[in-house]
Amino acid sequence: MSQTVTHTSGKVLVVEDLTVSFDGFKAVDSLSLSVDRNELRVIIGPNGAGKTTLLDMICGKTKPTSGRVMFNDMDITRLTEHQIVRAGVGRKFQTPSVYEDLTVLENLEISLPRTHGVFQSLTFRRTPEVMDRIHAMAEKIYLIEAIHSRAGQLSHGQKQWLEIGMLLMQESSLLLLDEPVAGMSPREREQTGDLLSLIAAGKSVIVIEHDMDFVKRIAHKVTVLHQGKLLSEGSASEVQQDPRVIDVYLGH
Repeated sequence: MSQTVTHTSGKVLVVEDLTVSFDGFKAVDSLSLSVDRNELRVIIGPNGAGKTTLLDMICGKTKPTSGRVMFNDMDITRLTEHQIVRAGVGRKFQTPSVYEDLTVLENLEISLPRTHGVFQSLTFRRTPEVMDRIHAMAEKIYLIEAIHSRAGQLSHGQKQWLEIGMLLMQESSLLLLDEPVAGMSPREREQTGDLLSLIAAGKSVIVIEHDMDFVKRIAHKVTVLHQGKLLSEGSASEVQQDPRVIDVYLGH
């Protein structure tokens, strides 16, 4: 992927009039939104609001019926999932998908872009720079003490951190995280909030979340979806005071 793209819009992501129908049901309906560089955006809304479907369309897992997705001024709407990953979009699903039999170090190592593909993996060497980078990442995601432990031995929260670290090793400039603190202890949630805020100092992050205390803690801006449409957008306190949001989501 060429690095000489000029980003005219100042937006890392622009979703324009995005719609997807499944058997006549519009899971996402004429949705438009944009995300700034180094922004931590949280998307909230009731079940069935279209939150996960939106992430599916951004990362190429689901193709929209109409509308388009622009990433760094490039139309990625029809690209494959692999092409979108290579362009710089990283996705983390609700259930952590780490390689349980490999150590933390090995999980981070295989996430490096230059280890992908047969030829690259054959010629790959653990240089001091590579090892420094892996250790720095393990430190950042609170797993330096567990760097030689198998991923299968980690707690649920630690696996979530490892997967975030793996996305960061891929050099993604936009991270899509689906309920990253689900099932975590209060302390792990706090640490995850700190980690996401740190990441957003250099990348854009979109988080789907239900816990409003966590949302208030991390969000630069909150988008509320309802029945596939944009219901409200603003700061966490603004959307919490929006009567429409209280009616369809927070009041229940």
